[in-house]
Formats: sequence, C-alpha cells, structure tokens
Amino acid sequence: MSTESNAATPPTLPRRVLGRRLRELREVAGMSRANAARRCEMGAQTLWRLESGRNSETKKMVVNALCDTYGASVEDRRELLWLVEESRKDGWWQSYADAMVPEVEMYFGLEQAACEVFSWQTATLPGLLQSSDYRRALWEVAKSLGKPVDLDREVSLLQRRQERLQDMSGFTLGVALSESVLRHPTGGVETMAHQLDHLVEMSALPNISLRVVPFLTPDHLGLTAKDFIYLAFPDHLNPVLTEPPVVYVEGFSGALYLDKQSEVAQYQAARRSILQVALDERDTQRLIEATAREYRA
Repeated sequence: MSTESNAATPPTLPRRVLGRRLRELREVAGMSRANAARRCEMGAQTLWRLESGRNSETKKMVVNALCDTYGASVEDRRELLWLVEESRKDGWWQSYADAMVPEVEMYFGLEQAACEVFSWQTATLPGLLQSSDYRRALWEVAKSLGKPVDLDREVSLLQRRQERLQDMSGFTLGVALSESVLRHPTGGVETMAHQLDHLVEMSALPNISLRVVPFLTPDHLGLTAKDFIYLAFPDHLNPVLTEPPVVYVEGFSGALYLDKQSEVAQYQAARRSILQVALDERDTQRLIEATAREYRA
C-alpha cells in the first residue's frame, strides 16, 4: 500500500488516524488500555492521549513497542510508523499556540482537514462566521475569568481559520442557529447589526448553508443534543489517511471528541431533526435582515 503523503494534509489527521489504528489493534488483541500500557512501561493516561490523537509528538520506539505487544503485521507496523512521520509536520495554526488551549488546537487541525462541517449553535455564532468585532466582544467577556487575552492575536487566528471558506470545491459549511443567537446583542446593537450583515454576505457563498430555528417551532433533538459540530473528512488517494467523521462537543472547561459510529449516528439524527424544523435558506436570510434592521432602529 502506498504511503505517499498529501502535502495539504494537516498533521492532526495523521495523529488521529494513528491513535485510532493503535486503539483498534489493542482491542483486537483483547487488551485493556491499562494492561497494554503496563506491558509497554508507560502510563495509561499517556496511552489514552496517544489513542485519542492528543499527543503532539509520538516516538517511533513507542509505536514499535505497541506493535510488538499487539502482534501487529509488518504492513500495519509500516503504515503506523509512516503516520508517526506525518504527524510531526507543523500546521499553520501551531504558530498561534500562545492564543489557544490544547483542546482547541486539536479542533482547528480537524477543521482544516475536514471537507464538511456542520454546526448547531444555541448561544453564539460559530467561529467561521464571526466578524472581528463580534469575536472581540466574546473575548472581552472571557476576560472576566481572569484569562490573559491578546485580542489582536485572537482576531488574526480567526481570520486565518476563515480562509478555509475560500475552498469552494473542497469544503462545505452547514450552520443551524437558534434564533436566540440572533437576538442577543453581543458587543452591543451596532456590533450585532454589522455581524448580521456579515452573516447575510457569507451565506451567499455557494459552499455555505445557513438556517435558523425560530423560537416558535416544534420540539426537536437539538433541544437535548445541545451545541455540537460534526466534521467529515475526504477520501484520500492514500487510504491510510482515511478517517471517519467526528463530533466535537465543547464545554465550559473542556471538550469531547466523539468518533464511535453509534455516537456519530445519534448526532446525525439530531442534525436531521434540527433541519426539519429550521427555516429554509431564503427565509433565514429574511429573518436575519429584519433583525439587523431592528438593531438599527
């Protein structure tokens, strides 16, 4: 099997593929994570980080030891060691490490690798659709927690992320918003009016679908699923880099990455349920434009 690298592949994807493949080998071998870690003289938490794609750098000797423990085939070992090499490449977002927490850094890498993102939001707009002033307003709120924030760096990072939207043929963004996101004047009425103008402008792009779930709507699974982001990845010429979809669920002090087929299926069902009650794209645009006029009244 070819292990030619795709130069555009962000390192986060090989890191996740490496972790998933190692986890699958362990499970086929019938070993618990604690048992496998003990045999390889490493901590169970360290192995968990490796299997979940959270290791920033993985040593080949560690992967070789795990392959020995699991009885991996020569082909599996070769592919895993190649993934180690691929995972060591730097992504552009790593130069913004001072402006990110580790969990978010991993998400940015997945976002860059994805061919499709769907976001359900009930409180704030997703970063890819935020204006600079809206982003600054959110970080002003975060300052109340005592976190040092370089607003210029945050805005620069945001703008770099949004360059992903320029890939009209290789990336699609679907967003479903609760009407409450539009109604809360984040940053004040002027900032919010400009933000809504920005939403209308962005929703005109052919690779963006924006729909709003109004207040007066039937019950739907978005009420129980809470906010989530679904990411799907392209098929690669090199099948080693093929990765199944993942769901990102961000909390107040941490985040979850869900990739089990049963978990992803539940969020896909939630997505369908949300879109069944959401306004279509044209009515969504009308609602956003009307709300912007209200802010300016």
